[in-house]
Amino acid sequence: MQALTGTRLWLVVAAAMLAFAGNSVLCRLALRDGGIDAASFTSLRLVSGALVLWSIVRLRSGARTGGDLVSAFALFVYAAGFSFAYVSLSTGTGALLLFGAVQATMIGHGLFAGERLAALQWCGLALALAGLIGLLLPGVSAPPVGGALLMVAAGIAWGAYSLRGRGAGDATAKTAGNFIRAVPFALVLSLFLLRDAHADAVGILCALISGALTSGVGYAIWYTALPHLRAASAATVQLSVPAIAAIAGIMLLGEPPTWRLLFATLAILGGIGLVVRAQSRKV
Repeated sequence: MQALTGTRLWLVVAAAMLAFAGNSVLCRLALRDGGIDAASFTSLRLVSGALVLWSIVRLRSGARTGGDLVSAFALFVYAAGFSFAYVSLSTGTGALLLFGAVQATMIGHGLFAGERLAALQWCGLALALAGLIGLLLPGVSAPPVGGALLMVAAGIAWGAYSLRGRGAGDATAKTAGNFIRAVPFALVLSLFLLRDAHADAVGILCALISGALTSGVGYAIWYTALPHLRAASAATVQLSVPAIAAIAGIMLLGEPPTWRLLFATLAILGGIGLVVRAQSRKV
């Protein structure tokens, strides 16, 4: 496979970040007006994502899919928590909570495994924590507690999924296998909540695009770029996702910007950025 370098590499990275932010926009668009229920959105997203990823793996190399049941369950918990959270959260707030929880999970795992943090990294963690607390403090513009907790749970699940997926092997094939294994969990959830099931054309279309394009294709192009990025660069570039999602929510969905979200975004992403930046200097 030809190496990605220069402008081509960063165009691929930009496309992946837009796809990740697009998941938040599509989910919020589908759920905010009740166009589809969260369980059905989750099922359609995972089914369409599984089909696209399986097709990519087969067409690319004819290789088998990988993955395992534990990772698939973590993927399901992420997808379900993500969907149910966006019933009540704005696009930017949801993406920020998700991203913060993912990074906190991965950093926390490193600390538990014995990694040492420099003083600047501890300052970054404190700043990020202050931003999260500020976002969740009671007030007129505070996000609903239930939705916030669901998104944090989704972020923890995605962080655990990411940690399990590190190491050698075909990441796209693993993701395809995990999507396929996650589908039965989602279908059981949909059957359990069948009484609340409903969907209109917009909701179904958003779920299918989220699964097939912004998840399936998005993950595939991200894993194409990932081997050509340093770990610190890969972590840093993902800082853009909540900002892109927030801007898209304001411009495309008419969500009102708030000072609370702005300051929380600067604090959380700035704090995580300090941790990643200091880590890159060690490498």
